[in-house]
Amino acid sequence: MIVKHLNEVVGTQDDVDTPNWNARRLLLRKDGMGFSLNDTIIKAGTETLIWYKNHVEAVYCIEGEGEIEVVGGETYAIRPGMMYALNGHEKHLLRASSQMRMVCVFNPPLSGREVHDKDGVYPLVED
Repeated sequence: MIVKHLNEVVGTQDDVDTPNWNARRLLLRKDGMGFSLNDTIIKAGTETLIWYKNHVEAVYCIEGEGEIEVVGGETYAIRPGMMYALNGHEKHLLRASSQMRMVCVFNPPLSGREVHDKDGVYPLVED
């Protein structure tokens, strides 16, 4: 059994802070669950290009407001209680009109230090 509290992750190597977001990575590939789990803060006033071409992601908003725009497609409002799943590796823009707090699940699981490259992609890290 794995038991962690967010306070045990904040300020450690599993707390990845960038200018646009701060991902507190609660479960990682090394935990052997087959997925990873993040408690992520999207900073107010930011826009981030994201394209998980190596991963699928499910996101559940628990705080704040913003929007997700699928590049070349629709735009969806984000507010608490809204979930979206990027099951088709959709390239998208994530915009935060206020600070948003999101619960994010990735498959394959993240190793822990991933950040988006110039195309918005996380690398696929293998053992």
